[in-house]
Amino acid sequence: MSSPTPSAAPANAKRNVAILVLAQAFLGAQMPIIFTIGGLAGQSLAGNPCLATLPISLIVMGTMIWATPMSAVMQKYGRRAGFLIGAAAGAIGAAIGAYALHIGSFTLFLAGSFVTGLYQSAHGFYRFAAADAVDADFRPKAISYVMAGGLAAAIIGPQLVKVTADALVVPFLGAYLAVIAINVLGAGLFLALDIPPPPAEPENGTGGRSRLELLKTPVIAVSIITGMVSYALMNLVMTSTPLAVVGCGYEKSDAANIVSAHVLAMFVPSFFTGHVIARFGVRKVIATGLAILAGAGIVALNGVDLGNFYIALVLLGVGWNFGFIGATTMLASTYEPEEQGRVQGLNDMIVFGGVTMASFASGLLMNCSGGNAQQGWNAVNLAMIPLLTLAGAALIWLWLRPEEE
Repeated sequence: MSSPTPSAAPANAKRNVAILVLAQAFLGAQMPIIFTIGGLAGQSLAGNPCLATLPISLIVMGTMIWATPMSAVMQKYGRRAGFLIGAAAGAIGAAIGAYALHIGSFTLFLAGSFVTGLYQSAHGFYRFAAADAVDADFRPKAISYVMAGGLAAAIIGPQLVKVTADALVVPFLGAYLAVIAINVLGAGLFLALDIPPPPAEPENGTGGRSRLELLKTPVIAVSIITGMVSYALMNLVMTSTPLAVVGCGYEKSDAANIVSAHVLAMFVPSFFTGHVIARFGVRKVIATGLAILAGAGIVALNGVDLGNFYIALVLLGVGWNFGFIGATTMLASTYEPEEQGRVQGLNDMIVFGGVTMASFASGLLMNCSGGNAQQGWNAVNLAMIPLLTLAGAALIWLWLRPEEE
């Protein structure tokens, strides 16, 4: 399969990748904020504790729903337009959430979360934009560098939670105001982005393979499955972590520190993941990621000391990094330029569909499957088993197949 990028990378490729790294670092800081306090804010607004993580689930569901339309927008109008729309949605979603907290409306808070999903959908295309901006040899490293921008986000986001969560009379309101500022200021980065739109799909619809044909391609199917499982497992466990930490008697600051360690673990490996993929091969890196995710579940099931939370969430972050970056890299080498929007939209729709189900399950398992926080936490981590089995079986199946021509 030919590369989805031109034979020669554009002259401003390095600048584009640098802009995407900065966007990942600054705009990406809002997601650690929201994932740290979203469940706690939902718990304060919802009458039923089983619905505490529903705001986070609505963000993920919005990401899934918006993935295909956002990919189509970028296919037609370019990355800059799509990323500016995403930043605007992030600001609007946070504004709705802030007002909902002010008036105490859980329903409106959910609406704001769904709008935030449009930002998260656009954010997910940063990695594909990096892949499209460079030549094939540099692609794994470009994806990895952009994901590494999340290191700054991992530091900025949780620190802002500590400063803003209780800064105003209404709990968590200050954090959502900070998210508005992040989106308004961060949108300016995309004015310097210059990645031309990919070749337009012919109006007769014959530009490359159909979605069904793409899904029947083994390497594409396995890329999507392993990417979905890596992201779904990370979301399944991380969504419940603040509730589990606080529910087991620790402070909100402890939850913020654990989430910060987790997000650092998600992105610090990105400085070398691309090099590891280039040396050992993408399939081995994905397999390693799945094994590390399994290790995270084992540690979590062995106790609820702070040390267990820290180790489990660090392993969860590293496993996500290897699994998700590996899956993205494998997918990026499978399609033609005219198939780009179709493949990327299809991938993120399926990936975040799985993440949505994991997010909904996380809250139900955490709050409604046991008599206390530890029992709920154990249920969350046991739920990793079927997804890990699916991804492992898919990867083994691909490994046993003859090499693609």
